[in-house]
Amino acid sequence: QMQLVESGGGLVKAGESLRLSCVASGRTFRGNVVSWFRQIPGKEREFVSGIRWSVMSTDYADSVKGGFTISRDDDKNVFLQMNNLKPEDTAIYYCAARVGNVITWNRSSYDYWGQGTQVTVSS
Repeated sequence: QMQLVESGGGLVKAGESLRLSCVASGRTFRGNVVSWFRQIPGKEREFVSGIRWSVMSTDYADSVKGGFTISRDDDKNVFLQMNNLKPEDTAIYYCAARVGNVITWNRSSYDYWGQGTQVTVSS
């Protein structure tokens, strides 16, 4: 089993930046795809960005391209650098992992989830 814990959320003003972190315990991210999703109350959880561990390929939702960057360092940490934040980026951000090599936007394909971290961007 894998446990995921997110951190780094907070309240910022429009145009500012945040860096989210996701750390794995129980097992490493090796051989997995790790993605970030976000959810606004009353709406479906949506894909934000993903990274394929083995070759470090990445994918981004159109709404965050050019502003967000996903990265990893060792086998247990993934980051989401979020620059030039907008009020519409306000959401709970979740880290998720799935075994395999395909970055899928389908949240039901992910096996492990963190508890989420709140990001609030004021105008």
